[in-house]
Amino acid sequence: MALDPVFEPITRRAPELPANLTLPHIAPTTDTLLDHAVSLRLTPEGVAEHALGRMEALTLQLARIQNSSATPFDTLTFDAPQLVVFAGDHGIADEGMSDQAQSMTSEHVLQLVLGTTPVNALAQMHGFDLTVVDAGVATHIALPDAVQRKAPLLPRKIGYGTRNLMLGPAMSQAQAVSALHAGMDVVRHLPGNVIALGDVGVANTVSASMLLSRLCGVPLADACGSDDFQGVDDALHPKRIEKLSAAASRHRKALGPVDALAALGGFEIAMMAGAMLQAASERRVVLVDGYVASSAALIARGLVPAVADYLVFGHRSGDTGHRLMLIHLQAQPLLDMGMRVSQGTGVMLAWPLLLAAQKLLAH
Repeated sequence: MALDPVFEPITRRAPELPANLTLPHIAPTTDTLLDHAVSLRLTPEGVAEHALGRMEALTLQLARIQNSSATPFDTLTFDAPQLVVFAGDHGIADEGMSDQAQSMTSEHVLQLVLGTTPVNALAQMHGFDLTVVDAGVATHIALPDAVQRKAPLLPRKIGYGTRNLMLGPAMSQAQAVSALHAGMDVVRHLPGNVIALGDVGVANTVSASMLLSRLCGVPLADACGSDDFQGVDDALHPKRIEKLSAAASRHRKALGPVDALAALGGFEIAMMAGAMLQAASERRVVLVDGYVASSAALIARGLVPAVADYLVFGHRSGDTGHRLMLIHLQAQPLLDMGMRVSQGTGVMLAWPLLLAAQKLLAH
């Protein structure tokens, strides 16, 4: 005789992953002996324990990432650092969720390729090679042969923008898996042991907020602040939340990381998640930019929790939901400057702190 459902044990089964999704192995970086040795080097005699505060935590994290063999750890090395900016359009932009026209995504991509953005200058200053990836821009991006490119543009388009998640899933599960694998493939073909990840995409903060709400249980009203819709009439904000809540209800069965990604995410978010997983499996330092990149970290952590050991969050953006997302990720960003620009700008500004950690262990 079956038990009354009220008395059945409560179980929380992990959602099944697609059979065609291949995830890399990621080794946790926990090493108590290494932590002790590094702490001793950071606190000379006469200096109070943990005097360096969060700089010590950053240095320890970097040392754990790079201590991958039986050879005694010496110092930090940063070889051929890479900045990868993933670009994709979002169908939800049709609902008036951004003050920018969707065509601005391709415009920002062109600016990055031509080297006219602030992040181009910062990447050049810090010795980062910049690569732009077309993960799913809504238009074909064509550059005249005569144009001098400052950064390569990799065509990895999964589709011409995602579908409007108000009407159905943003992408199919097959597209989500393809985007995750494409992000892994991009990293496999890049040199170095440092990967910084940025993004471009009109209305992609809406997808980030939807993923935060779904995967972390944050109410949409808290995930989407009225200040996040710059240039849009604040009086319409309750209506926007109502529309997004209806969309979330439509996709209420999308609970696992891949299902939530397919229903609510973007192609660039999926590729960043795949890039994080691949980079961590190769024991690279992974620098995560702002709100949207952090939503990719939510997906990556949901797929392989050990990836969190390799993620360094560059800054806390001015987006309302980013603070809550970082709390759920149990992450302390290196900077908090109220910036809303993405494209990897925040991690480029935070990079000198990693160079300082390198010097602290080399003295």
